[in-house]
Amino acid sequence: MPLASTVMLSLVTIGELLEGGMLVCFGISWPVDIVRTIRTGRTEGKSLAFMSLVLAGYVLGMGAKLARVAGTGQWPELITLLYVFNSVAIIADIAVTLRLRRRPGVQPGR
Repeated sequence: MPLASTVMLSLVTIGELLEGGMLVCFGISWPVDIVRTIRTGRTEGKSLAFMSLVLAGYVLGMGAKLARVAGTGQWPELITLLYVFNSVAIIADIAVTLRLRRRPGVQPGR
């Protein structure tokens, strides 16, 4: 294999590892945040707009992975599962936040 191909293969692998690391970090953060929100019953500092933008980013990331599948005919990369897990976690976080904000007698942000 020529050196240029070896270098490109290494960069793709490193890029995928870095992408996976980012998704794992977020994948740990979302459930921790959900548990904290449920435990305290408070939603201060939680932005539905921010969570929606991050969710949109995950959906776009999954779209990119699936577009690659459609173009190459290969199976999706395993990293696609991290996008799915993180998307489900954000949807759960949004649901918990909305539920807590709609409790009777609770002001927004509490």
